[in-house]
Amino acid sequence: MAKDYHELLEQLRHGELSELEISTDEFMDFQKVLMEYSHKKKVIGTAKRGGGVSYQYASNDQPD
Repeated sequence: MAKDYHELLEQLRHGELSELEISTDEFMDFQKVLMEYSHKKKVIGTAKRGGGVSYQYASNDQPD
């Protein structure tokens, strides 16, 4: 079953998740959803060793 990346992004935005880990295998599918996500400017990705990316949602005190 494929992951619902939009739902995971919503959980990240609402604080239900503190971090979202995306593997290299998932990245292209996730990226398509992220580019269409209305709050994408607040989603901050940090590259991990080995090619994965860890995403966090910027707090409200940071500008869009």
